[in-house]
Amino acid sequence: MSLLTTTQEPPPKSKSKWVGTAARIFIAVVVLAVVILVAMWARGLGPVQEFLAQYPGHSELPHNAPVGIPAWLGWQHFLNAFFIVLIIRSGWQVRTTARPKAYWTRKNTGIFKTRSKPSKISLELWFHLSMDMLWLLNGLIFIVMLFVSGGWMRIVPTSWDVFPNALSAALQYASLNWPVENGWVNYNALQVLAYFTIVFIAAPLAAITGVRMSPAWPKGNAALDKIYPMEAARKIHFPVMIFFTAFVIMHVALVLCTGALKNLNHMFASREDAGWLGFGIFALSVAVMVGSYFLAKPIFLRPIAGLMGKISK
Repeated sequence: MSLLTTTQEPPPKSKSKWVGTAARIFIAVVVLAVVILVAMWARGLGPVQEFLAQYPGHSELPHNAPVGIPAWLGWQHFLNAFFIVLIIRSGWQVRTTARPKAYWTRKNTGIFKTRSKPSKISLELWFHLSMDMLWLLNGLIFIVMLFVSGGWMRIVPTSWDVFPNALSAALQYASLNWPVENGWVNYNALQVLAYFTIVFIAAPLAAITGVRMSPAWPKGNAALDKIYPMEAARKIHFPVMIFFTAFVIMHVALVLCTGALKNLNHMFASREDAGWLGFGIFALSVAVMVGSYFLAKPIFLRPIAGLMGKISK
């Protein structure tokens, strides 16, 4: 008996990790089921039915709000998704890579020449920062076009009733009796708040915290470091990435579950019908994103990074 006791090994950590993950998934499913049942029960109550009748789930838009989704927004949508996928991938690599296989140092020449010596960063961080810059440039173009075209009125709340309407839409989603969708004309209030949060809150937070954590932040400036410490940026930056990831998953799920062909035509083909053109463009864009995701490895990144700096081990 003592021999068996001394030779018995503790369970591997990987097994306990899987058990913990399974337990969390089970709890999440139970909580989701409870939320659905409670929402279904609530919708049968008289006061709740009156609330839903008064607030159907969407706010009225200003009379001069544009109708439809222009082609430029479809391109912006694809580029935004493309960059976010690679930003999330490279950000996770930066966070989890203990020993980078390669490093990158900026060429200190031309318009980018500085007095101080360029910092040497990992190839993963170079890729992450490069995608960040392209994403920010795309976002800047998006913001300009949004206000020039008047499209801002579709994602910026213009009435306080957006909040009770958002609660109404959330209750309808939770009860599985979803709100009527007509994204070509108007988003429901919950979508408006989600898009507003992504564009005007989460994206700026990602940019501001990313700059603080990047080599672009001035070194040796005690006053700036005290006002905006590195740890504060880190505590915000990673949760923002999680928020973006959750938003993308929920966004794609709802697009596919609330009239996939029509929604994809809106987003990728700028058409108000249920044809297959939008789906074809979407499938092609997914193939591009998936291919880029798997090609984002040092063996493919080195030649590109070498055009802009020095690669070393």
